[in-house]
Amino acid sequence: MSLWRKRPPVSAPLGSTPLGSASSESSLRESAALGEPVAVPGTSGHRPSLGALLDLVPHPLLALDRDGTLRHANETAQAQIGDALPALLRNPALGQALRTLLPGGTGQVDVQMDVPVRRTLRVSIRCEGAAGGAHGGSRRGLLLLSVQDRSELEAVERMRSDFIANASHELRTPLASLIGFIETLQGPAADDAPARIRFLSIMAGQATRMRRLIDNLLSLSRIQMHEHERPSSLVSVAAVARRVADAHEPLLAASGHSLSIDIAAGLPPVAADADQLSQVLTNFLDNAVKYAGRPDRPATIVLSVEPARAGIDPQADGVVLAVTDDGPGIAPQHVPRLTERFYRIEDGPGGKVGSGLGLAIVKHIVGRHGGRLTITSTEGQGARFAVWLPRAPVPATAAIGATRQR
Repeated sequence: MSLWRKRPPVSAPLGSTPLGSASSESSLRESAALGEPVAVPGTSGHRPSLGALLDLVPHPLLALDRDGTLRHANETAQAQIGDALPALLRNPALGQALRTLLPGGTGQVDVQMDVPVRRTLRVSIRCEGAAGGAHGGSRRGLLLLSVQDRSELEAVERMRSDFIANASHELRTPLASLIGFIETLQGPAADDAPARIRFLSIMAGQATRMRRLIDNLLSLSRIQMHEHERPSSLVSVAAVARRVADAHEPLLAASGHSLSIDIAAGLPPVAADADQLSQVLTNFLDNAVKYAGRPDRPATIVLSVEPARAGIDPQADGVVLAVTDDGPGIAPQHVPRLTERFYRIEDGPGGKVGSGLGLAIVKHIVGRHGGRLTITSTEGQGARFAVWLPRAPVPATAAIGATRQR
């Protein structure tokens, strides 16, 4: 049963909510119950229930009993914070604020949550009514909660500070290298043509590294800014996988590696951001091409898409996307830290070192989709990077239609 399902009406007056003027609020206080008709001044005929009125407000609103039992969440609340409602209502800070609020009183509390993703909610509370009020002892009172999602505002501020800190640290080395070569070309090597050609090639490489680092930092920041917003569009994961594989044909041909694609039939629907899924698979394939090769032979890479029952978790319904290679593998001490920002394996295959941001980006994309990232590797036998994505929820209308067809 959904947590925000409407329950039998309880006698509870409407307090300070963004529904209208002070006079209309005063009238509504006299006769409002979640399922009972509400008299609105200046109107006649059909009288909407309090729950119906709350659904008209384009802002997340919750109605709770005095004991904290959820009586109603309006449609905006269900759409914007539905996945966070269980964690919100169990939050100790909010619980303390609800318990200490007196009838007619107001309060405000900031709630920090890390599950299912990092989130900050500002909750404004008003307590209306209590036992023994104007409607007699049957009225238990009502707590009205207005919820403001401040996650994106905090993410912007965090993005700004993180970008400054990370950029200043990570750009220092290539920038120092560029300055050193420029000074050399302006001085001792001013007339040395062979040295100038060699130095300019190195400088171009360092500038490319700086640009790639900045692009990755911006990409990571954008993903974190919207990590609390779950994608809702249905996506063909098989089509995304084929598109990414096609785009890697030139890179694979140049490296000599071979790629086989294994896409199962009858995949369940997945709600996802197609561009971000492409980014995940692109990172996996780029890493396989870059690190899976051996000096004596090219690597064999497998891109697979299959139902979850054949993948990471047999109990979890969804889809598993995986990239597997038969390269040299990854030492076990490195695997748990691969998704940390700027973590690099300095003694990697062929001496190649990345930016240390690719898998951190993947981790946040997977978190936004409510999925799971798994990395397994055995030295000398290769590595497997896999992402599980949950099956898209069935819309209520579709579920009703399926029930009627039976």
